[in-house]
Amino acid sequence: MCRNIKILNSKEQPATEQDIQACAVQFVKKVSGAKPPSKNNQDAFDLAVTEVSKSVEKLFKQLQWLVWD
Repeated sequence: MCRNIKILNSKEQPATEQDIQACAVQFVKKVSGAKPPSKNNQDAFDLAVTEVSKSVEKLFKQLQWLVWD
């Protein structure tokens, strides 16, 4: 599932807010099967995208970088 979402966690080039948002939209589309969502479901879709984005940002703040030697 979601093989097309690019890896955002990079020490060399940190993800931008726009990168995270784009991946969140892609993830919610995949999970919901809504491409695009109906007008009746737009609010729920937008809320899910916001929550996924916040979760990813929180994850990145808490991750500790692994050093591979």
